[in-house]
Amino acid sequence: MFSNLINLIIIMMISMILMFICLFLSKKNKMSLEKISTFECGFNPKSKARLPFSIHFFLITIIFLVFDVEITLILPMIITWKITNLNLWLSLMIFFMYLLMMELFYEWTQGMLKWTN
Repeated sequence: MFSNLINLIIIMMISMILMFICLFLSKKNKMSLEKISTFECGFNPKSKARLPFSIHFFLITIIFLVFDVEITLILPMIITWKITNLNLWLSLMIFFMYLLMMELFYEWTQGMLKWTN
């Protein structure tokens, strides 16, 4: 019981010492207002709060995510094709590729793949 109390006191002392060291070493320069101002995602914080966002950029990001997830699903299927049942593996791969091709066709018909809009 007494040793647990001593350990607790030692741990609290070490954490307080580390907090004070961090406090003294991380003094901010009060002269530089540019360094302490908020700047996030390239938007100026002193302008309007709601700026228009490009929906085309959002759609390209979604396309990238879908095809990135595709790679993470196809690679394990390629590695395990000898171990699993060939008919099951082939039907799953054909279904998966069919879904990807349908998504690509949909994006193509909607004009999402045009880079210059």
